[in-house]
Amino acid sequence: MLHQRVYGEVISKIWFIRFQTTLRSSSQQVCVRLLPSPRCFFDEPVRVKVDGLSPHQKVELWSKLKDDKGVIFRASALVAADASGQVDLFRSPSLGGSYTGVESMGLFWAMVAETPHSKLLKKNVLGSMMVDIEVLHGDTGELLATETNERRFMTEGVRRIPLGMKEGRIRGVLFLPPGQGPFPGVLDVYTLGGGISEVRASLLANKGFVVLALAYYGFQDLPRTVPKYFDLEYFEEAITFLRQQPQVQGPGIGILSISKSGDLALSMASFLSGISATAWINGSNANTLVPLHYKDLIIPSITPIVENVTFSPSGILDIRDALPDPETEVNRGSVIPIERSSSRFLFAASEDDRNWNSCLFAQQAAARLRHHGKENFEVVMYPRAGHFLEVPYMPHCPSGFHPAVGQVVVFGGEAKAHHQAQLDLWRRVQEFFRKHLEGNNTGEKATLYTRGLRSTVQASTLSSASPSMATPRTRMKQVGTLADFIAVLFCIMCCDSLPLEASTKVRVMQGQPPFSVGVFIGVTSAQTTQLCGRHPFMTM
Repeated sequence: MLHQRVYGEVISKIWFIRFQTTLRSSSQQVCVRLLPSPRCFFDEPVRVKVDGLSPHQKVELWSKLKDDKGVIFRASALVAADASGQVDLFRSPSLGGSYTGVESMGLFWAMVAETPHSKLLKKNVLGSMMVDIEVLHGDTGELLATETNERRFMTEGVRRIPLGMKEGRIRGVLFLPPGQGPFPGVLDVYTLGGGISEVRASLLANKGFVVLALAYYGFQDLPRTVPKYFDLEYFEEAITFLRQQPQVQGPGIGILSISKSGDLALSMASFLSGISATAWINGSNANTLVPLHYKDLIIPSITPIVENVTFSPSGILDIRDALPDPETEVNRGSVIPIERSSSRFLFAASEDDRNWNSCLFAQQAAARLRHHGKENFEVVMYPRAGHFLEVPYMPHCPSGFHPAVGQVVVFGGEAKAHHQAQLDLWRRVQEFFRKHLEGNNTGEKATLYTRGLRSTVQASTLSSASPSMATPRTRMKQVGTLADFIAVLFCIMCCDSLPLEASTKVRVMQGQPPFSVGVFIGVTSAQTTQLCGRHPFMTM
């Protein structure tokens, strides 16, 4: 009996110890939380938290998605938990991996394709893009926790209407926001490579825009390859169709373009009516690729100089200088006469665009407008950003297959600077269209920008200047009179609390009647500029 009692007590103690261990391990179970919700829109941030770790434990966070072409994109970060055993990417720095430092959305924008030279493809915006988040033990590689972020493209109530034969010869997809409207209308032209891109159009519709994502070739019954010429009358039909939609607020619409479609957008704004706002992203100021036809008018395409093609250090074709200066005598016939247009223009150019010299083209377009007495433009330049400025959190595409070249080329840019440029431009494009399409443009103001922040000064206080190419330590360059200096100094003094890094700087040249201003607000990692929202014109 004694042996049985002792044996029973031992067994009870063993089970009690096991029970306590189970309770302790359950209370310390590692879990991933995505805040405010695991479901969000593609252009929205999420807060990634990991709970249940040991104090100061190092873990690897991995993100993974598969695009509509089956290409896998990944990113990673090595992070250490705080004293409470928590990782919060809003404040926990990455010690290594795809990025370093505190980057709340680094696991998304820093993704790299496993297949080289791939650009993330999303064809079906009716479906979400699923991003898997994994937490691995920093030493053993053991999988500790997983969670999935569902990134959607269409909010509830947005209507996606494919265009067919009854709409005439135009092809594309019309996105209508929820409600009766009227809403500002935007024609989204994403031409080179064929087909259409619905990502940008669907996300804009979520913001309250009627958007027509227009195709020109490589879609449905349209020609499969690049045509012998671009027919501007086709785009005229698309503009007429969009303006006639009962949900569209008149009188004019906006054009959103990128790359090759940039010169098409300038041509539409120059020769067609009903266009109030034109957003040009890393395009050309001259007609490219093939001739442009409009009724009896033919604008020849600018001829590339093959001898100017070089190779990047990694051995990839670099075609940046293949397109010659459009303003030379031999090429001037290809330049789009944008001085004819009454549209407002937003020119956004990446300084490390290796597809072509988009900064030069933007500056030339602005100079042409100013030469003809027009100040209906704004030029924004993004240091260290590459060619494809897309919606926020779209992975950077530094190189890829070029449809016109037929080979892989380098597109340029650094991932972090490119991401910050996309964040800024996405906000800026929406503000630009709302201002000039909703009829609320009550006053002309010159604007000083840095990423995500804005201070505003009346244009009448500023003298004419060209875009500054100053060093990052320069706060302001080429301020004219003492009144100019005081006005700008007032804006700067009224904002100093939020630190920004060197890659957040944005160069802006804004033309406004009767003056224009060239501005460069810069910061360095060693010398942090403080900016905040205490000025009445400051937004966050």
